[in-house]
Amino acid sequence: MKPDLPYCGPAPDPHAWITAWNLDPVLIGCLGALAIGGFWQLRDQGVLRKRAFGVAIFAAVLAFVSPLCAMTVALFSARTLHHLVVIVLLAPALALAFPLRRGPQALVFLMLSGALWLWHLPVIYSAAWDSASVYWGLQLALIMPGWMFWSALLGQRRDNVAGLVWLVSLVGQMGVLGALLTFAPRAFYMEHLAHAPRFGFSALEDQQLAGLIMWVPGMVPLGILAAIMIWQALWQGARA
Repeated sequence: MKPDLPYCGPAPDPHAWITAWNLDPVLIGCLGALAIGGFWQLRDQGVLRKRAFGVAIFAAVLAFVSPLCAMTVALFSARTLHHLVVIVLLAPALALAFPLRRGPQALVFLMLSGALWLWHLPVIYSAAWDSASVYWGLQLALIMPGWMFWSALLGQRRDNVAGLVWLVSLVGQMGVLGALLTFAPRAFYMEHLAHAPRFGFSALEDQQLAGLIMWVPGMVPLGILAAIMIWQALWQGARA
């Protein structure tokens, strides 16, 4: 990868973006080793954990190997979709396959929230654009707390109310962030000024689309999960 390009490479051609796969041999090797090692560790485990790990590997390939990676260079809305794949698909799948020990959930939530907001600070975003090390550091800052957050949330059997509080808090801040992106009077991310128009958007329209993606594909699945947890809490209360 050239040092003057983002990790995912140059913005793809609008007519050939589907062919813009990231074939970084180090990344492919790491994902392959993780897949082999993970399935070996799960060889004596149930089908659910194996399938969850398969989903996690799929999500990692989707986020970092598929053309979605290259599209994050062109469109900020693609970057937002990328983040949702990590937080809403990759992290919970890892939590189901390899649940981590429960830590202080408030601290885990703050770590995940901090990483989410850091990604959206223009100066930090520019740093991740210019440095592969910063890019991967911020990716791990999303994945690891997300993995811990979902391990705690999905591992709760009795105290659904506590888990619900943290889930609703995550949904709420994603809503705030989505609103900021949607209703901002100007574009925040200068890196996309030249690329977004090639795909038919101004940089501001691209940013507004990112906010809508944060609201709908991001919040709807989490909102459904929150509704299920509320129903379970009410059902358990009625049976008590």
